[in-house]
Amino acid sequence: MSKKVLVTLDIPEKGLQMLRNARFELTVGDSASPFSYEELLKLTHDFEYIIPSSKDKIDRNFLENNRQLKVISTFSAGFDHIDIQAANEFGIPVGHTPQAMNKATSDIAFGLMIAVSRNFFQLNKKIEASNWGGFRPRADLGQELYGKTLGVFGLGAIGFEMARKCKAAYQMDIIYCNRSVNAKAEKDLGAQKVNFEELLELSDVISVHSNLSEETKHIFNKSAFTQMKKTAIFVNTSRGKVHQETDLINALKEGQIWGAGLDVTDPEPMKPDNPLLQMPNVCVLPHIGSATVEARDEMSRLAAANLLQYLENGTMIHCVNPKVLS
Repeated sequence: MSKKVLVTLDIPEKGLQMLRNARFELTVGDSASPFSYEELLKLTHDFEYIIPSSKDKIDRNFLENNRQLKVISTFSAGFDHIDIQAANEFGIPVGHTPQAMNKATSDIAFGLMIAVSRNFFQLNKKIEASNWGGFRPRADLGQELYGKTLGVFGLGAIGFEMARKCKAAYQMDIIYCNRSVNAKAEKDLGAQKVNFEELLELSDVISVHSNLSEETKHIFNKSAFTQMKKTAIFVNTSRGKVHQETDLINALKEGQIWGAGLDVTDPEPMKPDNPLLQMPNVCVLPHIGSATVEARDEMSRLAAANLLQYLENGTMIHCVNPKVLS
């Protein structure tokens, strides 16, 4: 059992080859037919090491029924799909891949911001409908981003990359709402730390990059959207539950904000009749923040490296619960 690893999805070859080189026997799932919760719960009984994805629910029940597990190394930066408190109680270290997709995910946030500010989705629909139209000086107008204020909710590594891009490309002023001061952002980007209410009131663009927690769940709700500028753009590339979807839909319908760019929704996948898909001021992507060859290769490498390093010396490159290591 000690040389077997369960990889729940067919991740890129780089990490798999690292594990094979270390003489592990691999069982690899199929993305086209992912394991159900019940299937994974039962299958894991034969493994001490597992590399799940963000779509696999590793809750207390799962861990209680798989007490043989020694290491979880998730193929994701986020870890809200894993019950960390239960993992702590059972002494299971949880590795993740937070640095692998900084550039890729911030690119998506940056692109969504531009797409919404210049009405890409709405105008593309006009072209598809053969409704090109003539030159109309007051039609199809978007917003410029130069010199505007970017508000970052959760200024970690991905949020910093987004802020850096906005500063370099558009000379945007950077404000951020964070638990702690980001000294590098303040020094390099002139960023200013503000409270949540100030972030809402002052931002022309709000870009969400926080983890999902009880504190951040649905923090962007009716009250929050009401406090934002009517010209504000809301971008979320973190987790769909950070915003309250019904409240966002109403805010967009009622013109409380300009538009929204979403790479994450709640639930995922979206239902085909979701009103967001029909709104001209919304651009939705299917949670592809890390979907580049380079980012996914690095995620695969890190997921394997976390596991291998733990087995070699009891440490991890990126560990969610490092107290367990000691």
